[in-house]
Amino acid sequence: MDALSDRPDPIEDHPRVSLAIPVYNEEEVLPELLARTRKVLDETPGGPHEIVFADDGSRDGTPELLAAAARQDPRIVVVRLSRNFGHQAAITAALDHASGDVVLVMDGDLQDPPEALPRFLDRHRQGFDVVYARRVGRREAWWLRAAYRLFYRLIAALADLRLPLDSGDFALLSRPVVDALRAAPEKNRYLRGLRTWVGFRQTGIEVPRAARAAGRSKYSLNKLLRLAFDGIFAFSVVPLRIATWLGFGAILVSSAYAAYALVARFFLDRSPQGFTALITAIVFLSGVQLVFLGVLGEYVGRIYREVKQRPHYVVERRLRNAGDPSSGSSRRRRDAG
Repeated sequence: MDALSDRPDPIEDHPRVSLAIPVYNEEEVLPELLARTRKVLDETPGGPHEIVFADDGSRDGTPELLAAAARQDPRIVVVRLSRNFGHQAAITAALDHASGDVVLVMDGDLQDPPEALPRFLDRHRQGFDVVYARRVGRREAWWLRAAYRLFYRLIAALADLRLPLDSGDFALLSRPVVDALRAAPEKNRYLRGLRTWVGFRQTGIEVPRAARAAGRSKYSLNKLLRLAFDGIFAFSVVPLRIATWLGFGAILVSSAYAAYALVARFFLDRSPQGFTALITAIVFLSGVQLVFLGVLGEYVGRIYREVKQRPHYVVERRLRNAGDPSSGSSRRRRDAG
């Protein structure tokens, strides 16, 4: 999404920065992630800054590493979820617990380089409320890069609003934007779309997409498809309209064939043949109907999840250093987000 003004109002002060980082089974990456994020915040003027980790129900050594880091560094906040609620829910949890004037959302695998923070802040000081990263130079396999490229262009073509191309969750958000995202009640969250929907002044910067620092991606093909469906069905009704268009097309074709059959029978003295074509048409149209029943089911299923009004996530524990009265492994808190 382009800026709403060519010369936005500048911001002179140094805002307090929160890094919002969802993590899931990232014990191999965490030491480098902690070192690099701490170094970036040490070099960032202003403060006090913070790093908010949303542990999405990790089952490896991630919780212990985060707890030790929180005890040592008062800037680190750890929000441990009671189970794995998913990447978008973990980002939501991190945003809910971030207190900074601006929040930099980034993944915990270091494909989003924290060293890009000064560039984000420079654009924020120029008056932009949202500064998102345009991913360039991706290091994934060629077929995965092609799939990402196709998806971003497909959802941009289908969506009811203008979504920026090749931009993920890596973005700097001002406090008004964070508050607006937190107020959005929907359960099937596609945050990069919601980020565009809330408006405000937005701009993008090109950031090279690094390879994963260590370990394996937690986004399986199934999870990627679910995220893609959430994005499409949350911001577009075009799939439903396609069903209507195909229905009208089928009516026109069948009407034309019926007219031809009548003409052939009464004026040409012959009956149209084509048992195979008839069966093929019936099977094809039946398949189309089943596909669009599935599309309709996707929308109905999302309505079903919305009306239940369950929270986005449940917090098992919140950790900070000993100076925080709500911290400590001996004090468990169970919250709904």
